[in-house]
Amino acid sequence: MADGTDSRMPTPPAAPPGGSATTPSPGGDAYLERRTLNRGSAGWLLLTGLGVAYVVSGDYAGWNFGLAEAGFGGLAVAAVLMGLMYTCLVFSQAEMAAILPTAGGGYGFARRALGTWGGFLTGTAILIEYVLAPAAISIFIGDYVESLHLFGLESGRPVYLACFVVFIGIHLWGVGEALRFSFVVTGIAVAALIVFAVGAAGDFDAGRLDDIPVDHSAFGASSWLPFGILGIWSAFPFGMWFFLGVEGVPLAAEETRDPVRSLPKAMALSIGILLVLALLTFLAATGAHGSAAVQSAGNPLVAALEGTGGPTPLSRFVNYAGLAGLVASFFSLIYAGSRQLFALSRAGYLPRFLSLTSRRKAPYLGLLVPGALGFALAAATGDGARMLNVAVFGATISYALMALSHIVLRRREPGLPRPYRTPGGVVTSTVALVLACAALVATFLVDKEAALIALGVYVVALAYFACYSRHRLVAAAPEEEFAALAAAEAELERD
Repeated sequence: MADGTDSRMPTPPAAPPGGSATTPSPGGDAYLERRTLNRGSAGWLLLTGLGVAYVVSGDYAGWNFGLAEAGFGGLAVAAVLMGLMYTCLVFSQAEMAAILPTAGGGYGFARRALGTWGGFLTGTAILIEYVLAPAAISIFIGDYVESLHLFGLESGRPVYLACFVVFIGIHLWGVGEALRFSFVVTGIAVAALIVFAVGAAGDFDAGRLDDIPVDHSAFGASSWLPFGILGIWSAFPFGMWFFLGVEGVPLAAEETRDPVRSLPKAMALSIGILLVLALLTFLAATGAHGSAAVQSAGNPLVAALEGTGGPTPLSRFVNYAGLAGLVASFFSLIYAGSRQLFALSRAGYLPRFLSLTSRRKAPYLGLLVPGALGFALAAATGDGARMLNVAVFGATISYALMALSHIVLRRREPGLPRPYRTPGGVVTSTVALVLACAALVATFLVDKEAALIALGVYVVALAYFACYSRHRLVAAAPEEEFAALAAAEAELERD
């Protein structure tokens, strides 16, 4: 058959909760054997580096555009609220990742809590984020390469293609090598942020923070909120750029040594490091030469260091380090997207051939297909900002559904063994849920077209699931087995 199923397969069992039917693994044990990742390749330290790598490019650029939406005070409030959302979400995820340490990540959590529809909605939203974000970052890498006059190259398709070919090639080589490469590049980018903050501290002047002209027609406008109260809400997506992607750490679960302990530890350390970097970067960049000087800069840290003067040794160093930050995020986001695609394909939500792994246990089609799609988008549009906004839309949907999954599992299955428990319990995940919904609405305030594009992709994916793949799910996939166990336990309790 076209989807790789065996036409002689026995009649599927009755649909489990969620309204879909599952089938045994086509080909028996061989099905999963051909879809196995390299277990034990990462410990908590590499996972922490992965969590920071997902995000670190956001410290170098992107967040500053929120100053044009809300000013220093408005973006500061938005960043604090988004930092709170990510912190609550990460601790909620840590509990669920310790319960179900599989490559499905958020899709697996939602599958058990919200059924097959909830699992697919969550997994698709995550996939939108992790396919679009690398495409956008490849364009930003091209811009950096051109601005730095590296090898005489200009931003364009050859640079985008080189990014995908080289870095996907490293991933195909092996996950251990890939994570170590990511760790080194991320370390360079983080060190440079600290050097930047120290260097910019000498020019810090608190009086420059609120130098953006006030729009007196906006409700609640002031020097700290030049675009009023509503500006805070509009700045949510830009406040997210300090943290966007850290939620992808659980996607490495099947390649982790002792995931029950390593995942919660790495996730807590990652968000802690990112909170500190966000504070240092935001204050140093806006205080050095003022918020107005960096609000529209493509490279805000360099703009903060140079002011009205020319390049300095420090600004050149930070400029090169910004390229390292972009590479770190590009590289790690490719990893995350491939693992989410792998898990959804292995369980039958997407075509099953996409989850096949190589002799080195790399999901080669899960790397190559999103890579080809990402390059095509970058080459066709050249609009990195628009693609990032589409990615943010997908991200906020997944955050809301993952937070809801934690609440549902706590309420419905209080006796489920939890090796790690979220501090604050459902209060923590409720805060994440409310803020995620607010951030989702904010995407329409910032870029309505990007939100509608993402919504259109979602509708197409849902039509595919409703008409085809939900009738062909694979019961032996780890996330599906976990959900089936819950259904069986519930049936026993009723009897």
